Amino acid sequence: MKVALVNPPRFDGASVVREERCEVPERYSVLEPYSLLQLGSLLRAQGHDVQLLDANGRDVGSHAVGKWLDGHSYDAMVFRFTPTTFDHDQHVAVQSKAAHPDARTIGICWTLRTLPREVLADNGARSMDIYLRQEYENTGPMLMDALEDGRALNLVPGIAFRENSHVEVTPEAKPIADYDNIPLPAFDLLPSLDPYFISSRAAQPFTIMYTSKGCPYACTFCTVARTRWKDRSADSVLAELSYLRNEYHIRTVSFFDETFTMSKKRVRALCEGMKREGLDIRWYCNTRVHLVDPDLLHLMREAGCRGISFGVESGNQKLLDVMSKQATVEQAEHAIQWTKEARIKTYCAFILGLPGETWDTAMDTIHFAERTLPNGAQFNVAVPYPGTELYESLQQKGLLPVVDWRRMYQDSAYVGTEGLTREKLNKLRKMAYTKLYFNRRWWMQNFGFAVEDRDEFTVAFRYALRILNNYFVHGMHNSH
Repeated sequence: MKVALVNPPRFDGASVVREERCEVPERYSVLEPYSLLQLGSLLRAQGHDVQLLDANGRDVGSHAVGKWLDGHSYDAMVFRFTPTTFDHDQHVAVQSKAAHPDARTIGICWTLRTLPREVLADNGARSMDIYLRQEYENTGPMLMDALEDGRALNLVPGIAFRENSHVEVTPEAKPIADYDNIPLPAFDLLPSLDPYFISSRAAQPFTIMYTSKGCPYACTFCTVARTRWKDRSADSVLAELSYLRNEYHIRTVSFFDETFTMSKKRVRALCEGMKREGLDIRWYCNTRVHLVDPDLLHLMREAGCRGISFGVESGNQKLLDVMSKQATVEQAEHAIQWTKEARIKTYCAFILGLPGETWDTAMDTIHFAERTLPNGAQFNVAVPYPGTELYESLQQKGLLPVVDWRRMYQDSAYVGTEGLTREKLNKLRKMAYTKLYFNRRWWMQNFGFAVEDRDEFTVAFRYALRILNNYFVHGMHNSH
């Protein structure tokens, strides 16, 4: 079966990240469509013929996408879409139907997976035949085999599709049993890795990579809360890193796991392997504040780690408890301190506007950032994404307006709290950035990191330009 994979164009000139938990416009990063590369390798292993267009990465528009679809023969077209770029991304399905009316159009989006009927009933999705809503690693190959063999789609878990004027939703799909069984992503489907970077164009070539997925913790706002953690072995990750180093001369990797250090034993094995192999790759990761310690952080630095993103969320313990963060303010302070002492940069994500938020609790968060001075920060406003405990709670209380997923971006308040209006939340977000960006100690600290080597200086210089552009030109819209 011939399958076309398409990552849609950029949105209003801004790059879009279309990767599971991170499905948002992001002006200052251009990431490989890693999930589509994984799917491509899985489909190839099943004997399917796969081709790919990354319109976002190549920065080509709708006209170029139409020409590409016209010029390629395929039986099914798979594309990714996000809530906020919904209509824009769905236009790829419209173009596919114009080019190849009989080819099935299949969309992938994790964030809206609990609203399959609403998604397919939306007028913007009229050209999408099938919604692949979860576990693409398992569901994708099963779906393509079913389409090729003419088998009933209701036997394929994790999808929704139209059947005789109504939408049929199949049972939940199971995660892939062994994450090591996924072949190396089909990087050869990309013309090159030149377009890709995170935050700034420095230390390229660059790629993202999953070494694990899922998170068993219960944060009320998170779209991956209470999902099974599935990991790749250190040997599997090392094999992919070695391939990328040998074939693409990769210099920078961002491990896109929700919680990279879930297993410290695995991370230690991976770090020792990176040192042993002499890979000389700088890398970044995401994790939780209570899952690091000084010894582990120093080993990570020796193995090439240059930055860690922590989900701190709030500087107020009561709010952390309400959101089921299962971490403390003190643990966050220690994690930031230990990480900087290991000469690893810290990036912290904060959320303003969760239930119970007041002006005083929000100021606790802002003061926490001023006190701990992470090297970088995201101040987001709470978004009640479908399927989260936050969404369900607000729905039950009648506090959630009609769900408009096109407005679900964390740079502007979607709902207020009992103590704060949407306007006040937006004001607090801007204030948080102002307090950090106009802090002299923060700039001096980051200058200290920047002078360590040429790459660090380039990253820091371009990050500074990004900050100024975000703050003064874009007003922190579609930006972090």
